[in-house]
Amino acid sequence: MQADFSGGHLSSDGGVLLLRQIDRGLGISRALAQCFHDTRNQVFVDHSVEELLAQRLNGLALGYEDLNDHDTLRLDPLLAVAAGKTDPLGGDRIHDQSCALAASSTLNRLELSNNKDDRYHKLSHDARKIEQLLLEMSVRCLPKHAREIVLDLDGMGHLLHGLQEGRHFSAYYDGYCYQPLYVVCGAIPVWTQLRTGDCDAKEDVLAALKKIIPVIRKRCRHARILIRGDSGFCREGLMALCEGQKKVYYVLGLAKNSVLVERVEQAMFWAAARRCLTGQASREFSEFEYQTQESWTRSRRVVGKAEVTLEGANPRFVVTNLPKEGFGDGILSAQRVYEEVYCARGNMENVLKQQVLDLEADRMSTHYLASNQLRLWLATFAYLMMDRLRALTLQGTELAQATAGTIRVKLLKVAAAVKVSVRRVYVQFCSAFPMQEVFTLCLKRLKAISWQTG
Repeated sequence: MQADFSGGHLSSDGGVLLLRQIDRGLGISRALAQCFHDTRNQVFVDHSVEELLAQRLNGLALGYEDLNDHDTLRLDPLLAVAAGKTDPLGGDRIHDQSCALAASSTLNRLELSNNKDDRYHKLSHDARKIEQLLLEMSVRCLPKHAREIVLDLDGMGHLLHGLQEGRHFSAYYDGYCYQPLYVVCGAIPVWTQLRTGDCDAKEDVLAALKKIIPVIRKRCRHARILIRGDSGFCREGLMALCEGQKKVYYVLGLAKNSVLVERVEQAMFWAAARRCLTGQASREFSEFEYQTQESWTRSRRVVGKAEVTLEGANPRFVVTNLPKEGFGDGILSAQRVYEEVYCARGNMENVLKQQVLDLEADRMSTHYLASNQLRLWLATFAYLMMDRLRALTLQGTELAQATAGTIRVKLLKVAAAVKVSVRRVYVQFCSAFPMQEVFTLCLKRLKAISWQTG
């Protein structure tokens, strides 16, 4: 057996060509580049803002969350092709012709584009434009004729390991952290807002919903909008906002108190009796009108779950403005509101897990809050690319319900040999790749898509 390094130009990320088609079809890198202001002298520029963003987004989707990774990734010819480089070997560069892509230092200057006091500052981004772009691109993925759009609210805790701007100690997370606000529609994040560690859940959510709802209304004109969240979002302002608009509903967790517990005493009695007879956990549901003494301006429909488990009583409550008669698909009883409507918000956790575990969205290692917000947005755009790849090309396959991490390992991590000539880039994939049929199907479906911006 004999081995050497004469194999030519190889890549272990052949699936990045699929991401390239998704990026070009949706126009993510192209549109995102319009949110940046580039004051560099273009005579000396090797990498456009669009190419830098495509390189970073593809790297995140492929599992390279650190900028340091790009010091070696810049040698990858397929990553260069996906970033839009004409010569994937770097022969057309002005300075360093040994590699086509940007190094970590260049990408770092892009992410630190908010640091305007630095004399090297040549790039700046408009945070409001990026925020609006993410919202519009995410909403564009929703079906126009949907009957119901469900928005799930959640606030996470991203632990920090440095002296980042805006950090704050949280006893709940047992460390210094940021607390970003996420708004997710199905499997699609429509809002990711990085907030300092001392923010209350109610802060910023009203402003976010006031921007989100009109964009959804423009896309899905006849759909009713349902907003779900835990008790941290149960505030008068949010409920009043929903009640003041047509076809906007909410189901929110409600923190228990002595008055609420007293209202479900009878249901708790019957649940405890059934627990004694069956030896298993049991639950009963009830509903009633309830109003706080000061914080609420009106009485509202409250659903109570009286549950008795092996550990004891476990009462839970939600407040909603959903009509009991429903929307023509059955009565929205107390049990149905709690079990079918409210508890379904647990699916949001799967999206957030992919953001954090698969795309490292909690890697907030720069000092500035604005730079970390940009990193959060980039991770969200990378997730959007993976979600669109799954939704548009993998239906009916074994990866139809796979997470971003599984799709990456099984579909995108494929060895490929790259041969570059004057007229073309010829890619030869590994003959032993076990997902050849799925990969071919993805390419076929991508070619058949008529990409539209509306």
